[in-house]
Amino acid sequence: MSHNLIIIGSGPAGWTAAIYAARAELKPLLFEGSEPGGQLITTTDVENFPGFPEGVLGPELMEKCKTQAKRFGTEIISEVVDSVDFSTRPFKVTAKGETYEANSIIISTGASARRLGLESEKKLYGKGVSACATCDGFFFKGKNVIVVGGGDSAMEESGFLTKFASKVTIVHRRDAFRASKIMQERVLANPKIDVIWNSDVIDILGVEDGKVTGVRLKDMVTGEEREMPIDGVFAAIGHDPNTKMFQGKLEMDERGYLVTNPDSTATKIPGVFAAGDVQDSKYRQAITAAGTGCMAALEAERFLSEV
Repeated sequence: MSHNLIIIGSGPAGWTAAIYAARAELKPLLFEGSEPGGQLITTTDVENFPGFPEGVLGPELMEKCKTQAKRFGTEIISEVVDSVDFSTRPFKVTAKGETYEANSIIISTGASARRLGLESEKKLYGKGVSACATCDGFFFKGKNVIVVGGGDSAMEESGFLTKFASKVTIVHRRDAFRASKIMQERVLANPKIDVIWNSDVIDILGVEDGKVTGVRLKDMVTGEEREMPIDGVFAAIGHDPNTKMFQGKLEMDERGYLVTNPDSTATKIPGVFAAGDVQDSKYRQAITAAGTGCMAALEAERFLSEV
């Protein structure tokens, strides 16, 4: 069966695109993907999304968006897309052995924060463990936190966190940062930031308490281990866009993010659009993802009216 529009991925971008497309009578088909709701599903309190003065839980916000998309007629399939074919239109999308066709596609598969890979990290994510200072820094007013990493993102996160935390400690596996010179200088000159060199976080403490209480550090030179009390852990080791299935089919930048035309969500293939963190390595916020989801739906509607 052929559709006007298929949306690959949920999250703020996918659900917003679905709401706009459904209200435009495009009858969109949306594949939720492996993480329905995207990164917000692992977030507890969201206090910076307009319209929720008391804050809202990430999963609750995404469930409300899903309900709104369904209300206007979005068809939802809770499967992961296995492959796509953009060589001819209608485009083809395959999931669980079944192929679906559409005259237009919106990709909103998002990005995934790189994790430290610890079991305790999984259990404490959203309970003192985060990968987004802009999202969660406010919750650490007057507290002590650590930032794990040594690149530009670690420098940015650390500087931002000093607005709230009483002390920020950067933990880095090596004896020198990889970040740009100017960002290093800015961080090292900040009196609220300390650095622990040649060290790695090998465990996060507090699983039994339901919140982060400390970390176990390992000295990469001596092998010595020690515990350090802490209120929060921010992993700042980068994000990976979820674009593997589009390799060789769509233009990407050097980090794997989908490239869209200036001031647009359109890719180089007419009728294929990209919205949210899958094409945004700069802002990575729920509200900006939702904004580009709106843009993609409006552009898809315009495209479909002209073909």
